[in-house]
Amino acid sequence: MTQWFETALTGKQFLLAMSETFTMVSIALVIGSLLGILLGIVLIVTRPEGIWPNKGIYRIVNPIINTLRSLPFIILLVAMIPLTRFLVGTSIGTTAAIVPLVIYIAPYTARLVENSLLSVHSGIIEAADSMGATNWQIIWHFILPEAKSSLILSLTAASITLVGATAMAGAVGGGGIGDLALNYGYQRFDNVAMAITVVTLIIIVQGMQFIGDYLAKKARFH
Repeated sequence: MTQWFETALTGKQFLLAMSETFTMVSIALVIGSLLGILLGIVLIVTRPEGIWPNKGIYRIVNPIINTLRSLPFIILLVAMIPLTRFLVGTSIGTTAAIVPLVIYIAPYTARLVENSLLSVHSGIIEAADSMGATNWQIIWHFILPEAKSSLILSLTAASITLVGATAMAGAVGGGGIGDLALNYGYQRFDNVAMAITVVTLIIIVQGMQFIGDYLAKKARFH
């Protein structure tokens, strides 16, 4: 066994870091995806050529999404410290990191969802409208099912982006694999620890991409 795993404490810290990473990614992905899908739908239906045009809502939501997306996560992470401390009582740790992760991934997901929904052929929407479907029925029964495969790939991309963001969260005490790489791999010059964290992140990302591609393929042919 390598020196990195000689003590029980270090081994436990690796497992704890894995647990923290999965906790941050899963919770932030669920909340951020729900917000992102909702915002994406709002963008697609309220745009000037949408099925429910509303210039007021579109001109508010669109710039907000653009503004949040323009901020690098490490800057957003620091800027969100007062809000994070207000919401969860602390700005350090896994729970605190989830707040900026949600704010970061929601607008990113919204854009991905918007692009997915825009790929739906206008003929499908026109056919639904000619059959007397309401706007809600068009969204729920026609647009979303037609874009299901693309939406799965979009959420896959969002989840992979979140993994990278959790690694950066380690720089400010967010925990997870990134924190382990910084404290052991970088600050203690432990090349073995750094290599293990890098390989672990690669395996996680590759696994997510494989699952996402598989589910998207299944959705495409069903």
